[in-house]
Order: sequence, then structure tokens, then C-alpha cells
Amino acid sequence: FIFTFVICIVLLAFDFWTVKNVSGRLLVGLRWWSYVKEDGSNEWIFESLEDMAEISSVDSRMFWGGLYLSPLCWLLLLIIGTLRLQFEYLPIVLVALGMNFANIIGYLKCSSSAKEKVKSMMQQGMQRGSM
Repeated sequence: FIFTFVICIVLLAFDFWTVKNVSGRLLVGLRWWSYVKEDGSNEWIFESLEDMAEISSVDSRMFWGGLYLSPLCWLLLLIIGTLRLQFEYLPIVLVALGMNFANIIGYLKCSSSAKEKVKSMMQQGMQRGSM
């Protein structure tokens, strides 16, 4: 049980890191991370591509679909494990849900940040064009 538990946690951490640092940047042009300042407070940093036109709509749909589908599968496993009264593997499911929801929150904030950035660039362009 302990070996299986450790392997699952390591694989979940690898999945979290891959989605956060590789898949998001390659498939939707977004990346996020949290920076801990010297005073102990957190600062969220979001990056997005300048030209979102090079992002494929198919890749984008696959990324967002997978990002939302994964926690639904883990929630299903949580419900099944709870109904069967098999609680020994539920900590793995809870860790997986936590990591998946962290990615969802990070990418939702990153996506809204990218939309605001494009909107401000459009407004600046319109202001310059009217002068």
C-alpha cells in the first residue's frame, strides 16, 4: 500500500507540473506560477503569448476539456470510494483534486489576465488611431 501511495503521489505531482509548465504554454500559450515574497506573502504571476493567433483552436479545446474532465473523473472516484466505504485510497483522490483545482484556478486567472491584456492593447490602438 505504501509503495502504491508514494508512486501515485509522485505521478500526480509530475502531472501537475507538466500541465502547469508545459501543456499550458504549448497548447494555449498560458503559464502561471506563485512567487513567495520575503515577507511571506504570495504573488501570482501570469504569462500569455503576445500573439494568440498562433494557438490552434483544436489544441485549446483539448487542453481546456482535459483540464475540466480530469477533476470530474477524480470526483467520481471519490464518490465511488465513499459509497463503497473504501477510505484507504481517498487521500490520493483528495491530493489529485487539490492539484487539479489549483491548475484550474491558475489557468482561469491567467486566461482572464490575457483577455484584459488584449483588451487594453486594443484600446491603446484605437486611441492612437483616433489621433
